[in-house]
Amino acid sequence: MLDRDSLSVLAKALERLDAGFASLPAFSAAPTADSGAVERVLMDVADRLRDNYPYFHPLYAGQMLKPPHEVARLAYALAMWINPNNHALDGGRASSRMEKEAVAGIARMFGWETHLGHVCGGGTMANLEALWVAGRLRPGATVVASDQAHYTHRRISAVLGLRFEAVPCDRVGRMELAALARRLEQGGVGTVVATLGTTAIGSVDPLPEILELRERFGFRVHVDAAYGGYFRLAAGLDPVTRGAFDRAGDADSIVVDPHKHGLQPYGCGCVLFRDPAVGRLYRHESPYTYFTSDELHLGEISLECSRAGAAAVGLWATQALLPLVPGGAFARSLDASRTAALALHRRLEADARFVTAFAPELDIVVWAVSAPSARQSSERARRVFEEAARRDLHLALVELPFEFFEAHTRDMARDQDTLTCLRSVLMKPEHLEWVERIWIRLDAATSAAGAS
Repeated sequence: MLDRDSLSVLAKALERLDAGFASLPAFSAAPTADSGAVERVLMDVADRLRDNYPYFHPLYAGQMLKPPHEVARLAYALAMWINPNNHALDGGRASSRMEKEAVAGIARMFGWETHLGHVCGGGTMANLEALWVAGRLRPGATVVASDQAHYTHRRISAVLGLRFEAVPCDRVGRMELAALARRLEQGGVGTVVATLGTTAIGSVDPLPEILELRERFGFRVHVDAAYGGYFRLAAGLDPVTRGAFDRAGDADSIVVDPHKHGLQPYGCGCVLFRDPAVGRLYRHESPYTYFTSDELHLGEISLECSRAGAAAVGLWATQALLPLVPGGAFARSLDASRTAALALHRRLEADARFVTAFAPELDIVVWAVSAPSARQSSERARRVFEEAARRDLHLALVELPFEFFEAHTRDMARDQDTLTCLRSVLMKPEHLEWVERIWIRLDAATSAAGAS
């Protein structure tokens, strides 16, 4: 099941890479361990790595784990023979250019021909940079996000010394506009974080309406699209969701994680700013790093210093093979994931053993288990989760507000304020062909858990 055929392509590419340094005089490399010792250690590594869930398989549908594309793996591995550092051109000339080109491709996805941006270690670091810039531009002002936004926004704000407040969500997990407006009327808000694809349930905040409020109250808008950003290219989104993605380019900053839907190895995040002038906030002096060129070094627009150039190479190669265009092969893979999520949701909605709150906006499906009370429903969900795993179907558990399900649970006693729910992330395009097999295992697991 794990691809090995592509290793022959890597060998050919290594030969071509090596030929680029053929003019150098030969030298003796420092002594290393003999091949037998390396093999023994590597076999031990393989044995230890078997203690993992099968993240690459369609029956793994729990957390946001999507296998990298083979071209990303190969390009990343190829770059590791050079081991470039994209902090400065000294450390990664080719990979720095590739990073700029790849990031420009992501920016164009949102309609930005001019921008400032770079690759970073992941969504947390990308959001930190966006809020750091926001805090420098609006010192002392409060950051506001929904209570379904990623928990790192609160944590990042604390790290940066920024005040943070959460506003409630509506019953489909989107930021509640009336609550946001009330908070804005109190004053002191410098940045509103709009999440396009919450990590728990995949909900998309009402960005067009948030942008209208910006016209009135004058705050910055940061779009956290770490999970959902690539759905900007997807077809078939509902009109409200489509409208939010279509307005993403009107935000002040955007975060996207290529290591989620972008088919990249961990870690690969991306932060983008609409106004390149924010680069002045990063300015610093280094006595040795930036002497090779008058061209802008990536380290001059990043809080991180040393960064893996291999991550940029993998991203560039993937976008070269699968361009970020509507209707292309990459966009169609997102459509397949969403279609799979809708198909699973329909099966759940028609089955009295389950309670669904709302149809998925992207490719995340959440559901509760029918029971006389919220506490019993949560217990049954945990049993179904365990029984599913025994059948090699790996789901996730998520704690959600009872209000999300209240309209569909009139006979369920509210003896606690949250429900432990089941969650499935159908982010692999192969999931579309596996919905029926996933359902068969879920059906059997539910019966075995006594949740019939």
